[in-house]
Amino acid sequence: MNYTAEAPAVWDPAFAEADDCLLSSDQCVIKAQHYFVKGLIEIPVIGRDEVFSWGVWVSLSRENFSRAADLWDTPGRESEPPYFGWLTTELLVYPSTTLNLKTHVHTRPLGRRPSIELERTDHPLAVEQRTGITLDRVREIAAAVRRPADGEAEPDPES
Repeated sequence: MNYTAEAPAVWDPAFAEADDCLLSSDQCVIKAQHYFVKGLIEIPVIGRDEVFSWGVWVSLSRENFSRAADLWDTPGRESEPPYFGWLTTELLVYPSTTLNLKTHVHTRPLGRRPSIELERTDHPLAVEQRTGITLDRVREIAAAVRRPADGEAEPDPES
């Protein structure tokens, strides 16, 4: 019920050795100019108490990234207003690109990844987030991501 991308779509493995780049399980910095956090796009599964979630990366402004990083280990951080960001994970199960969809990053209590809310558009991912998906759709997604391509979400070992 959860698939995740290991890095933003713009990450290059060659960045790993650079002093001005960082990739952790929750945060990413590229060339001290581009800032990303990992969060979950949660999609209700119709007729079930469970949700399906995509573990995705969202770019933030330097200011918002710094604020989020400063509060990363602070109890009560969930009272922060949402941060604006751009989706930087390509989910190839959708007919049109998911890159650069507008988002709001909602910080949650310690130990929980941020919740990613997509802007209300007619993009299929945004529609699914608003209206939910069937269990058959979950199975369809699972079949599509079993053999991930570069940059595509892959099964999350934590789920």
